[in-house]
Amino acid sequence: MQVTRRKLPNGSAFVRPAGLGRSRMVKVSAVAAALVLTGAGVGSASTLQFGTQQVGQQTNKGEVLSSDQYINPIGTRLVINQGKIMGAVVSPDGTHVAATVADGGEAMVIIDLRTYQVVQVIGDSSSADLKISGNDVGQTSPTYSPDGKSLWMSRANGYTKFTVNADGTLANPVDVTIPASGSEQALSGKAVFSADGSTVYAAVNGQNKVVAIDTATDAVTQTWNTGVAPRGMVLVGGKLYVSNEGGRTATSSDTTMNSYGTEVVANGQTGSSTTGTVSVIDTTNASAAVGSISVGLHPTAVYASGNTVFVANTNSDTVSVIDARKNRVVQTISTQPWPEASIGYEPTAISLTSDGHLLVTLGRANAVAVYRFSNQPQQPASYVGLLPTDYFPAEVATVGNQIVVANTRGIDALRNPPEYTVGHNTHDTTSSLTRFTLPSDQQIRQYTEKVFQYNGWTRNSVKYASDYSDQKAVPVPTEIGAPSTIKHVFLIVKENRTYDQVFGDMAQGNGDSALTQYGEAVTPNQHALAEQFGLYDNFYDTGTNSAEGHNWLMQADDPEYTESSAGEYTRSYDTENDVLGHQSSGFIWTGAEAAAKTVKDYGEFDSIENKPADGTWQNYYCETGAVNAGAASQYPITEGSAIPSLNAVTDPAFPQFDNAVPDTWKAAIWKQDFEKSGPAALNMFWLSNDHTGGTASPAAAVADNDLAVGQIVDTISHSKYWKDSAIFVVEDDSQAGLDHVDGHRAPVEVISPYANHGVVDDHYYSQITMIRTIEQILGIHPMNQLDAAATPMYSAFTSTPNYTPFTAVPNQTSLTLGVSPTPSCGANVPAGQTAATVAKANAAATTVPAAEQSVAAQWKAWAAQQHLTGKNAVPDYANPEQMNRYTYYQTTDWTKPYPGDKQIYAPNDVPGAYLPSADTN
Repeated sequence: MQVTRRKLPNGSAFVRPAGLGRSRMVKVSAVAAALVLTGAGVGSASTLQFGTQQVGQQTNKGEVLSSDQYINPIGTRLVINQGKIMGAVVSPDGTHVAATVADGGEAMVIIDLRTYQVVQVIGDSSSADLKISGNDVGQTSPTYSPDGKSLWMSRANGYTKFTVNADGTLANPVDVTIPASGSEQALSGKAVFSADGSTVYAAVNGQNKVVAIDTATDAVTQTWNTGVAPRGMVLVGGKLYVSNEGGRTATSSDTTMNSYGTEVVANGQTGSSTTGTVSVIDTTNASAAVGSISVGLHPTAVYASGNTVFVANTNSDTVSVIDARKNRVVQTISTQPWPEASIGYEPTAISLTSDGHLLVTLGRANAVAVYRFSNQPQQPASYVGLLPTDYFPAEVATVGNQIVVANTRGIDALRNPPEYTVGHNTHDTTSSLTRFTLPSDQQIRQYTEKVFQYNGWTRNSVKYASDYSDQKAVPVPTEIGAPSTIKHVFLIVKENRTYDQVFGDMAQGNGDSALTQYGEAVTPNQHALAEQFGLYDNFYDTGTNSAEGHNWLMQADDPEYTESSAGEYTRSYDTENDVLGHQSSGFIWTGAEAAAKTVKDYGEFDSIENKPADGTWQNYYCETGAVNAGAASQYPITEGSAIPSLNAVTDPAFPQFDNAVPDTWKAAIWKQDFEKSGPAALNMFWLSNDHTGGTASPAAAVADNDLAVGQIVDTISHSKYWKDSAIFVVEDDSQAGLDHVDGHRAPVEVISPYANHGVVDDHYYSQITMIRTIEQILGIHPMNQLDAAATPMYSAFTSTPNYTPFTAVPNQTSLTLGVSPTPSCGANVPAGQTAATVAKANAAATTVPAAEQSVAAQWKAWAAQQHLTGKNAVPDYANPEQMNRYTYYQTTDWTKPYPGDKQIYAPNDVPGAYLPSADTN
């Protein structure tokens, strides 16, 4: 096969197949499309800049990300291949950085700033230089003692303390346990030493308190109650200033929503928190009451200089400046650099240089904001500009004349080895340090323009139609509120597949068939839809996993709270029912309602489900035909959401994530509502069975999911609503497989009379551009700076409709493979097959070759602990590296190693352990 090469950041080559033949489909021209759009008056926003560039590709602007951004940081970069940085701190002597990491099989790395190399890896893997009890780490950075001789690292159940060797490496790990309070673990936040080093003050995030720990005995000597979810902390003149991410303690008169067992003051519609506070604790006076200072939403990082305390209000996009002599906020600094959007920059860390430059990392802008700041807290700070960083800067420090930035996602999923021979996964995550000498103010202003370019921040990116009474309707208007030919949008969210896993066998697209697990024989409807409505082979899911993916789809962001929770994922994983995971600007459905559009939800982002005891996969499967014909279910499910605005529009009969319910049954439940009352303007679905791990075998589960999608599209396209409908079919993330271009590349379907039929579209698109497209169609204001900057998928649509409906394709893979016991109504026999053929396939799916029976038994025992099905099913509870192999072994009848592996592994032998699972959590 002919190949072309693209360069990675370190200069190594990445091999990818060159463009293949286009078969019957027509390729969309990026140049032609761009010319059309420019003629229509569309500004040069991010997607137009990308054209047909791919994620991970190096361009003259920098590396392309799956978040509609480029990265091209100032200074020098050290890529860290042990996963994402959760927190980082510089040693007191300025020679080393200790960084906690996640999603890479380790807990912490030590970096020597003199050699700019990782010198020690700490965790519980076989490759770790120093072994500890687990890889769970908290949301905040480790803490060095004042003399630099010890270091404390936050954990789910307390801290691990280390001795610091003369060479900066760590030794002698000792766990300091903070007992659980009922079901609430400690989930420890920032630790701060007293001036003499005899006491550690610890923010106990999961229990809403701060404790004092004697460093000689590890005993708790004092406890103070704080606000909700204490996280960051500094000590100033004997007083602790503690950021409470969940704000003040709720009273009986407050509207609230839960977060990890605590009721949080919240917005009654969006379910987002509405207060942020800083607790003030006088450590010199045991009887003094704990004070409280109101700041912005989601206060996280706290930094002190003299008597000035700075607080990063991550969800308000501001920094509060507190005068410690007066214990009050004396000024609030805006961190909203782009006039088109006031939300979504996410300040995460703060530092102050000796010459009076205040530095604030903006996580979602991949930048450091620079301000001039005097020594007087009340003297207004003056904005200088922005400096570019790597992906999601989370820490910043001044070390001599150098600025050091720790970037949570580094260069994203490009972990070494740099030249891949098999494929990429979203969990090939990296992080990075970047360091530089602070440029002059004039140079900073020049870099600011670069940051605007990298983020696609352009003028008039968000335009409103002032008078559109005489405007002609088009599928995707360029102005919000202008008329669209599309009145009904259907957003179908599925689970975890890469492009190559599903469409790698379509020769007309840029696929690798060697990585195709669920090709046309398993997903005939998705293949037929791609043939009819277009194949998109350059679309990306932004997140790494489901916790991120559903947020990207519903909020056009993965809020910093979820981003920084990845070290232990204990407060919450999916944040559907966690108030702290919700941005203040709301969700796609609240935006639709604000635009006077109706909404219906079928499971997506729901979190409450009640199902009868006899609601088994087999029973639902057997009654699917009757339900599809309009009969009431004999095993009704009751569904709901903890978010009031979503609960109000949720169909209570449609399940959330539940792989013990066939997706075809879910489609039948939806069809009853559709035929009875028609669609809303925005209709959201969660069809989860292509996640696999449920009752049926992986191939059967994906086939069931595929048929459900086909049936829904069939029903819509044969209805009176088809003429003005658009259906978007998207995965929440692409973590469960490999892709030869990038781990974030995923299948997507754009289905409408106004979709460009029969094309191969190579344009860069992402979940963010898809959400922006929906917003433009329905007249929804963008939710934050990310979707405000995104260019809609204009080139996916045409103004000349083709009303040909879609007819669902019968499944070719039996839907009952692996189901035990066999449903009372019998096994599913696809058209053209015989019962004997199905029985043979089922035997292959359930019978393990003799050589692999021992290892398969270990996998069966492992799977029983992963919450894959039933009432307590949890998306992505299983370690992804293990889950991907388990699914692959089942799909290939235990006859092939996972791509890139040399053998079929037992669960505990799988290389890499990236997310907390039942084994480690």
